[in-house]
Amino acid sequence: MENFELNGREFVELCNLLKLLGLCSSGGTAKLAIAEGRVTVDGQVELRKRCKLRSGQVVGFAERQITVS
Repeated sequence: MENFELNGREFVELCNLLKLLGLCSSGGTAKLAIAEGRVTVDGQVELRKRCKLRSGQVVGFAERQITVS
């Protein structure tokens, strides 16, 4: 399981998280993956590209788990 630090921010948007971690090469690729239902948040498929992720939430993508803290 990987960890993503908010570093004082209140939240990070889902599409930005995938891009920042290098899991998607661009924001467009991240948005497409989300729209196709390939991303989960706390175990549920998440289709909102700009879903606000806060500390404690877990994102699943491409057989990886990322904890937001």
